[in-house]
Amino acid sequence: MKLTTKGHYSVKALLDLSLQPNYGPVSTKAIASRQDIPAPYLEKLLIEMRRAGLVKSIRGSIGGYQLARKPAQISLGEILEAVGETIEPLPHHQASPGQAEDWVTFTLWQRLHQKLKEALYSITLADLYYDARSWQASLGEEASFII
Repeated sequence: MKLTTKGHYSVKALLDLSLQPNYGPVSTKAIASRQDIPAPYLEKLLIEMRRAGLVKSIRGSIGGYQLARKPAQISLGEILEAVGETIEPLPHHQASPGQAEDWVTFTLWQRLHQKLKEALYSITLADLYYDARSWQASLGEEASFII
């Protein structure tokens, strides 16, 4: 699995939303500015994540985007899946029935893929939030947040 810019920006944006007081709405422009993400690109990602039920959009002058669920209920796997990141193994490689080595390596990659998928769906925004806050505390920072 390769994490693209799309996946990286999506995780950064939702982590930014998780740090808002009461998970209140935040404008795309504010997230883009804090996380150094092009605003038009971020808007497209947020729309995809809204369709997946990860964020809600609030209209109006104090509107923006906010998490649709608590951070502990949103997994890294869900975020990546929402924006079309593939977590599947390489295209349909089949083991050769006549070679034990080919079969063994094929099953090894299948098992590793399954473990990776389990890990991605077990890590939540809450986990990332606490990691980010711990890192900030170690630097003596209080409120600024840039990933």
